[in-house]
Amino acid sequence: MDENLMMIWQKCLQFMRDNLNAAEDNSDLKKLEKSFDMLFDKVQPLSLVANNLTLIVPSDFYKEYIEDNYLSLLSAALKKNLGKGVKLWYSVMENRPTGQEKPVTMNMKGKSVPTPKMQETMPQGFSANIVNPFVVPGIRKVNIDSNLKSDYSFDNYIEGESNKFAATVARSIAKRPGATAFNPLFLHGGYGVGKTHLGQAVGLEVKNQFPDKVVLYLSSEKFIQQFISAAKAHKQTEFANFYQMVDVLIIDDIQFLSGKSATQDSFFHIFDHLHQNGKQIILTSDKAPADIMDIQERIVSRFKWGLSAEIKSPDLSTRRQIIVDKLSRDGIVLPGDMLDFLAAEAKTNVRELIGVINSVIAYSTVYRTDLSLELLKDTINKIAANQKKVINIPYIQEVVCDYFGIKKEQLLSKTRKREIALPRQLAMYFSKELTNATFTKIGEEMGGKDHSTVMYACDTIKDVSKIDKEVKKYVKDLAERIKK
Repeated sequence: MDENLMMIWQKCLQFMRDNLNAAEDNSDLKKLEKSFDMLFDKVQPLSLVANNLTLIVPSDFYKEYIEDNYLSLLSAALKKNLGKGVKLWYSVMENRPTGQEKPVTMNMKGKSVPTPKMQETMPQGFSANIVNPFVVPGIRKVNIDSNLKSDYSFDNYIEGESNKFAATVARSIAKRPGATAFNPLFLHGGYGVGKTHLGQAVGLEVKNQFPDKVVLYLSSEKFIQQFISAAKAHKQTEFANFYQMVDVLIIDDIQFLSGKSATQDSFFHIFDHLHQNGKQIILTSDKAPADIMDIQERIVSRFKWGLSAEIKSPDLSTRRQIIVDKLSRDGIVLPGDMLDFLAAEAKTNVRELIGVINSVIAYSTVYRTDLSLELLKDTINKIAANQKKVINIPYIQEVVCDYFGIKKEQLLSKTRKREIALPRQLAMYFSKELTNATFTKIGEEMGGKDHSTVMYACDTIKDVSKIDKEVKKYVKDLAERIKK
């Protein structure tokens, strides 16, 4: 290790230690110094090249904890000892394969996530600084950032009964993108079950196996925004040309194309071009193709050309494996009783539980408290108590059903009986008033009703509540129940 670099680093540490008390509003200095020393004891400078300082940290957790709690202090120390413009990088030591002596490291830029190398696809003679998502006339390809996260690899994907079929198909596609019968691959399932991870895993593997292929991942919302920008600039053709250059196109949450007729038209032609030219398309959705409302039938039919694979919520055994894997990548090992408790709590979404674990470990590190099952339970209970209630359409439906003493199946049915129709109209009204959902989205969630039905329901409740005391009371009572 460079002795001069180590001396500079020690000066930075001393500066930070001297200013700990000034950076904190509470806690006594001794406690701060202990947690500081314990944290930075395992952090070492690796290199300083062209104002890029790389630090070795044991795991992602250390990197995130430093950036969340010490970044401003560390920045001041670097500025004092190295001057302005120092860029911070981290080399994260991952688990070592059996028999390997040197640790495997993964470079990560400060306040960012690791991404694959930028694809060099610009022909010679043109500027490499084109950053807009459209093709300049006469240029066949531009530099494209794939938008892939290296954490979302097949190596980090835990398979179980809930996702085994989808994962097997995804691995097959990664070996021969565009050349299998699974094109498009349509992954659908609930929130947090691993659809995005699996889609990106294909992209990462394709980039590893076929570096020259152009891989692009993006959300459907981003796709829609880009199309709107292109339309305003009268560059719809350039927009389509750009996407037609992609070899593997991965679009997340494709259901949000619902109701966007112009965007759907553009997507349809892009889809056809890519498919006809043997390019791979991967789409994710929270619904199966046939269940997506307000999508052109010709597009739905193309969703069904390849393979539609459902990813279900992981079972207890798979949830436990996912938790163990995620923790091990941060160098964390928990006893069996704690793992069993966490797996039992994470019935649908493991992401939130990992956040809880990180909170518990941070608490334990700062306050020198032993990590225990009791501390874990206490933290989960506190987080649950402090979580702000999310008002969405299913929650509104639940409150309305409870208030009127009816079942959700009745609320979503087609019956026009007043004892059901009025609660349904109230649910539609509050869904429009208290969420950002469109009339189309509300109708979809209300049993597949037309958007005009939702508009009529909202107008009816607004008008009737002004003259009907009973309806006015319903509106007042439900508003209080939904918001409390």
